[in-house]
Amino acid sequence: MQLAVAPHVADALSRGAPVVALESTIIAHGLPYPANLEVAQALELAVADGGATPATIAIVDGVAHVGLLPDTLERLAADGASFAKAGATDLAVHLARGTSAATTVSATAVLAAGAGIRVFATGGIGGVHRGDGSDVSHDLYALAKTPIAVISAGAKAILDLPRTLELLESLGVLVVGWKTDELPAFYTRGSGLTLEHQATHVDELAAICRVRWDDLAQGGVLVANPIPAAAALDVAAIDLVIAEALVAAEAAGATGKRLTPFLLARIAAATGGAAVAANRALALANAEVGAALAVALATGAAPPR
Repeated sequence: MQLAVAPHVADALSRGAPVVALESTIIAHGLPYPANLEVAQALELAVADGGATPATIAIVDGVAHVGLLPDTLERLAADGASFAKAGATDLAVHLARGTSAATTVSATAVLAAGAGIRVFATGGIGGVHRGDGSDVSHDLYALAKTPIAVISAGAKAILDLPRTLELLESLGVLVVGWKTDELPAFYTRGSGLTLEHQATHVDELAAICRVRWDDLAQGGVLVANPIPAAAALDVAAIDLVIAEALVAAEAAGATGKRLTPFLLARIAAATGGAAVAANRALALANAEVGAALAVALATGAAPPR
């Protein structure tokens, strides 16, 4: 597969400099314009401020772009409705037909790894949906076989988190808590689910990733980074909002790819925008950790002992 790697990203990769991949679904389908453009630019700036090169990924007119130039980023934000939502399994269709699509976690991870990028910062990954255990995001399967570190605030809170964590283990995905021993629950810092592994220093985290990929030839690492405490929502309040959104989704017949956007829109409306602000805060925090990890991987520093 031929990738259109933006000049600034290609230059960084050729020098072995740190690069962090960013998804495009949050831009095309997560927020209205121009708030989505502001968030996209803020995420890229957070990566750059951390010493790494940002590489937002999307399919544009049938071409997989790794790193978007300003005019393309503007088009994605302003005309998001014309961009489909593509997971890894949808890539072939859009590439063959010449259509455009914003990439989800699974598609972004696959394309980033194909370009040689080892770090990807996002908001939250998909997982096992509540109620229907057979409704599972391809994010988990893509992460299991793709040699990339995904920085996220756990899985989206609308999901069945215990089953999601169990499936991650079954698939062989290494989950490492970033300065936490508990799986984050996206809008809140904890889920009550204990993580077996945690890292408190970025060089230690980089060493774990290098051994997993270079020595063991294994797949992805999920770095679970809790939402900043100041941006976290009240646990009881958000649980009630999610429960009501799930009831509304069932009544509306929202399933498959429609389900997550439907639920997130209901949650945003019910919280008066607080959920959107939390989403932005956690995404920025993940971009910062992603930049730090990419820098550590590029420098090859030994972990503290």
